[in-house]
Amino acid sequence: MRTVTYGAACSLDGFIARPDGSVDWLIFTADVSAVMTAFWKDTDTMLMGRKTWDFAAAQTKGGGTGFGKIETYVFSRTLTADPHPDVRLVREDAGAFVRALKARPGKGICVMSGGNFAASLFAAGVIDEVRLNVHPVLLGAGIPLFTDPGTQVNLTLTECRPMKRDCLLLSYRVAPPKTRRRRGQATEH
Repeated sequence: MRTVTYGAACSLDGFIARPDGSVDWLIFTADVSAVMTAFWKDTDTMLMGRKTWDFAAAQTKGGGTGFGKIETYVFSRTLTADPHPDVRLVREDAGAFVRALKARPGKGICVMSGGNFAASLFAAGVIDEVRLNVHPVLLGAGIPLFTDPGTQVNLTLTECRPMKRDCLLLSYRVAPPKTRRRRGQATEH
């Protein structure tokens, strides 16, 4: 089965962008580039929420994905047509769609998203790992890396590596839940 990874660069206080969406605080180094090159070599599919798609399209000329032969899906309830010739719109249940996608042959699947879309995938139990490039800055406010998925998500650390300019690469495996808590109640799985 394919692995679904939620990955992002984030501030130490858990934001992926400033409140206005800017990412001028991100630090780009050769070691980060090497990590990203290795990651994309083993990835052939990208999933985005609509807001992340809007940001990515604005950053690339002509609204292209900029990811070459990466199969790209944008999940939205507001869009009515594919947002780009190389991108497929998904309006159905994200959890069910990703579960079916994981069962198909292929390489890794990357979730590029703000916290809301990722939260829906955590709630559906389809994210397998979390990879973070933590930057040495406290933004105080902004677009959160995580929002409440409505359930506890347990993680197991698989890698912790210092990077240049005081960044930290963290990788976690999503642990199968023993007990899920939903807003004050516990249910056994």
